[in-house]
Amino acid sequence: MPASGMVIGLGSGSTAKYATLRIGERLRSGDLQDIVAIPSSEETASLATSLGIPLVTFRDCQRIDITIDGADEVNPRLDLIKGGGGALLREKVLAQASLKNIIIVDPSKISSQLGKHWPVPVEVLRFAVDLERIFLADLGATVKLREAEGEPYLTDEGNYILDANFGLIHDPERLALSLSQRAGIVEHGLFIGLATEVVVAGENGPEVLRRS
Repeated sequence: MPASGMVIGLGSGSTAKYATLRIGERLRSGDLQDIVAIPSSEETASLATSLGIPLVTFRDCQRIDITIDGADEVNPRLDLIKGGGGALLREKVLAQASLKNIIIVDPSKISSQLGKHWPVPVEVLRFAVDLERIFLADLGATVKLREAEGEPYLTDEGNYILDANFGLIHDPERLALSLSQRAGIVEHGLFIGLATEVVVAGENGPEVLRRS
């Protein structure tokens, strides 16, 4: 968990919010000192600022000691589907820059196979949204443009999100590669091999899952 002197990555979403609140509490108590943080969304940045957590950018620090985030779905290999909150692009940037990625979930997010419960969020350029919708459908997905208050949802980078329901994903790595090769796809919510450990917060206390 975060220690004094670290650069900390702050995730987004409801689960990650509690981690950010806890970091703020530890700072105020003096239990945590001399830390800086990089947030994965404008919402998280606003919360961190309100808690007195000092923020930096990648211009200041190019390596993150530990990132704490959530996930929408986790398979037995600790591969993830993320992006239900819309911050998948910045969250993946943080994850790739981190020495350690801690994912905190509740038991409902543990799945035998990715795609069983969640679609894959796909962040696309507005310019290419119709092309990428067809591309995802040709891959076998049921595709829906994410909306907010009746309008297309915009990410912090000004892109659209297509939620692509592939059903059970038998080969997440192959699908991730196919999505990454499309110019109009900015990023996708398949996080392959990025989680260091997953903490499952159950009724009987936390269970820590580590990559084998």
